[in-house]
Amino acid sequence: MKRILLLAIVCALLCVSVSAWSQKVNEPAGNPEWAKPYKPFRIAGNLYYVGTYDLASYLIVTNKGNILINTGLSSSAGLIKKNIETLGFKFSDIKILLTNQAHYDHLGAMAAIKKQTGAQFYVDAADAEVCKAGGANDYEMGHLGMSFQPVIPDKLLKDKDVIRLGNTRLTLLHHPGHTEGSCSFLLDVADGKRLYKVLIANIPSIITDKPFSKIPAYPRIREDYAYTLQAMQELQFELWVAAHASQFQLHSKRKEGDAYNPSVFTDRKGYDKLLEDISGALKNHP
Repeated sequence: MKRILLLAIVCALLCVSVSAWSQKVNEPAGNPEWAKPYKPFRIAGNLYYVGTYDLASYLIVTNKGNILINTGLSSSAGLIKKNIETLGFKFSDIKILLTNQAHYDHLGAMAAIKKQTGAQFYVDAADAEVCKAGGANDYEMGHLGMSFQPVIPDKLLKDKDVIRLGNTRLTLLHHPGHTEGSCSFLLDVADGKRLYKVLIANIPSIITDKPFSKIPAYPRIREDYAYTLQAMQELQFELWVAAHASQFQLHSKRKEGDAYNPSVFTDRKGYDKLLEDISGALKNHP
């Protein structure tokens, strides 16, 4: 009996220890605009913006439930829920969760929203281990101690995989560099008789000051950046948005309360200029 009691106590202590570890995350405050509320709006067709002022979250509404891309910081779960409900949709109708990249500013609330909704989390396979570890093993953010609540993927994806839900299809585009499993999404959205091809881009900004040769955890980083920049330059689409509102100049294109106008998100020139600037930075990076 004493042995059984001792084993029970040890198991209880281990559970508490594991629980405490899983809750211990280091989420820097970062840009104050990352947590600033922003009024949700319809981008085009069945695609909606439900994120914060700068951290973009996207809701794709289908006839069989909805898809949520990115969740911002851990503090943003309630804000995203409120934004979705403000648009007239049910938070509980989220069936699939996706992300552009495995960093705390895009996955902070993912574990919480997954638990609250019961949705399935799909991720680019190259970011799966970082998701499971809460960012602790990320080549740059892990080194800096930046982390998020670990989240276990339900499905691993690779380049050109198609994500299907109801009447909607998204194609995952593997765009590594920023993280090993960074990705963009390409989809068609219908707006009456008009069909728009929309890119939800992960802009491959360079986040490390270290020479690439000094990053043993990611030996292919330079090659991945070069591949991604070339692949993104060749993409064809009509509208584009990104993981950060500032990257696609949301607030200069649209003011809160503006009428529905998908055409403001064309801006191929802005997209090409952004990639050109990053290509220059890559050439000059040691």
